[in-house]
This record gives sequence, C-alpha cells and structure tokens, in this order.
Amino acid sequence: MPFNGPGGMYIAPPMDGSRPGVFQANLFEPETKPRFSMMSLCLHETCPGHHLQFAFQNQLSMPAFRVQVDHRNYYSAPCMFPLFTAYCEGWALYTEYLGEEMGAYRTPYDLFGRYSDEMFRAARLVVDTGLHVFGWTQDRAEEFLRSNTCIPEVEIHEEIKRYITWPGQACAYKIGELKIKELRVKAEAALGEDFDIKEFHSTLLSLGSVPLDVVEDAVNEMIQRQIHK
Repeated sequence: MPFNGPGGMYIAPPMDGSRPGVFQANLFEPETKPRFSMMSLCLHETCPGHHLQFAFQNQLSMPAFRVQVDHRNYYSAPCMFPLFTAYCEGWALYTEYLGEEMGAYRTPYDLFGRYSDEMFRAARLVVDTGLHVFGWTQDRAEEFLRSNTCIPEVEIHEEIKRYITWPGQACAYKIGELKIKELRVKAEAALGEDFDIKEFHSTLLSLGSVPLDVVEDAVNEMIQRQIHK
C-alpha cells in the first residue's frame, strides 16, 4: 500500500481489462503489524471476497455504473458512487466466515486472527455509533479500540479518522453480513436437501451493488424458483 491506512484494501480491475485487480496490504511500519489476521484479510479482499465479487460483477450484462466502482475517489467524501456498503462489505465479511467452512484457517494461529478480526468489527459498531450518535470524542474512540482490539497503535488513529469521515460505514459491514447469513439460514430451512450453496452465492453476486432489500427479494425469488422446479 503506497500510504498508511487500513490493514488492506482491494482495487477492482477496469472493465476494459487493461490491468488486473490489485490487493494492497498495509506494510507501513511492518514490525508493528500482527500477522495472524492475514488469512482472514486475504479471504476478505481476494477470493472468495472482493476480487471474486467484482470480477463476477464485471461480467454481468448491466450498465457500467451498476457494476464498476470508481476507486479513484475512495477517500473522498461522500466517496464512491454507486456503492452500497452493506452489500459490498457484507459479502466480504461473510466470506471470512466461509473460510471456516472451506478449511482455510489451517492453524489455531489463523483462527485466532479470524476471531481477533471479529472483535475488531464488533468494536467498530460501538465506535461508529459512539462518534455519530452519542457525541464521543476522537480520543475516547481511540481508547476504546486500544482497550478492546488487537490492532496496532499505529493503525488506531487512522481507523478513527476513517470512521469520523464516513459515518455508518463500519456498521454497514456487519449489518450486511448478518443479513446474508440470515437469508442463507432461511434458504436452507425452506429448501432442505435441495439447497444449493452455489446457487445461493450466484444469486447474491449476480445483483451488482444493491440495497439489502433487493438482496432479500432476490433470495426469496430463488427459493420460490427452486421449490417450484
């Protein structure tokens, strides 16, 4: 990563194929960076996370503004259009969970990183609402992350600046993941042995960037389609 910021990020390829997708890992002051979260970070940013998500979207027969995210203004407010964070980042968090089903966390060290990241996402829910609803100061928000997560000190200040600039983004991650898990449980219960995880994932990825109510409608339609085959 050419600057200090989050632990990592993904930049999707352009639709003309002039360059590949790019996964950037933050190696600023590498001696301060814990390595145990690398597996969950890779799942989130690459496959089956954002790289698979955006590569799939680029092949959809939709207008470009539905499938192509403008990464040139990633850190500008009000940031990118179109981007429904709950859908986009909800999928990426869900794929961190999929890593357990896939057997990607091969050691207790990797699994510790997964749980550490879950603690971080939970803490961000508190910090986001604290800053924008309950009047927290930047110092109080930083202290909360310092006391309740494993992220290094050098990243805490950058993370809190991100939440101040982008209200609701940290909450949207977890809201999207919970909705996807909820819809998967619903589909599994309705379809039983006929539930096809590939069909479920294809349904999610075939939408482009959309609000969660559209995601729910699509999964409900998939369920009815499977029932009436």
